[in-house]
Amino acid sequence: MTEQTLPRTPEEPAPAEAAGPFAAPAEPPRKPLRERRVLRAVARWSLAVVVAGGLGVGTAAFVTSQERTDLPGLATASDGRWDFPRQKLPALPADAPRPDHADNAAGIHHADLRDLLVTAPGSAEPDAKLTGDWTPASAYLAEYAKGDRRELGNKLHEFALRHAASRAWTMPDGTEARVHLLRFPSSGLTDLYRDKGLDFGSTTGASLAHAEETWMDKQWTSRGVPETASVYSYEEQAPYGDDGVQTRVAYIVAGDTLGMVVHEKKGGADRVPFHQTVVLQTQLLS
Repeated sequence: MTEQTLPRTPEEPAPAEAAGPFAAPAEPPRKPLRERRVLRAVARWSLAVVVAGGLGVGTAAFVTSQERTDLPGLATASDGRWDFPRQKLPALPADAPRPDHADNAAGIHHADLRDLLVTAPGSAEPDAKLTGDWTPASAYLAEYAKGDRRELGNKLHEFALRHAASRAWTMPDGTEARVHLLRFPSSGLTDLYRDKGLDFGSTTGASLAHAEETWMDKQWTSRGVPETASVYSYEEQAPYGDDGVQTRVAYIVAGDTLGMVVHEKKGGADRVPFHQTVVLQTQLLS
């Protein structure tokens, strides 16, 4: 049954650059992000081949019809999956094409960005700040090491970030999950931010706040991922640092929107629920 969008009368969120300064507090000198990119050039092309090949794998769970409907929560707890509720695909405005439609060359998502965020599992404790509403760019930039935030913020401004929405929660086992969606004016500008801002390859280009380096998740598969989206999945390898917290991160590129999914847990963040979260979020964006 088609899910109807609840009426909204939100004000258009302020431009990302007005949400607060991108500058970070002073810290000891650190190798510039642009220098670290040179080391990833060859690995970047290798990853492109892996991702392109992976997208050809089965997409049985992908909803292919134009009609907007429910997505399964993929919630069978026996294999470690979380108890996600059924995800709601928001109804599109009349005659609005989907991002992958031939009449939508810019890859625009016509649904409200907040309605495209994956909802938290039933057993989760919602975050008091990242509630699924509009968020300033600084909430997203906080995912990165302080030395990289300024440059990434400049790239968000350069490629005209329109707005961002975020949701976070904590599971009973201590796993902290955060999801950010960034909307740009077109798919081309989303790609430019991916390539010239994040610039990841076999490792993430910009260092994360709690994991200086993460590596490509070799156990990631594209099962359930629509062919219209690209997913880049990474994991921090042991040892996990002084606090023993492992970080997993995935980037989703779908039309005018870039998604970021982060799971962190002391002793190791479980792979199954992380992949589950990424797949559900990717389906919502496709």
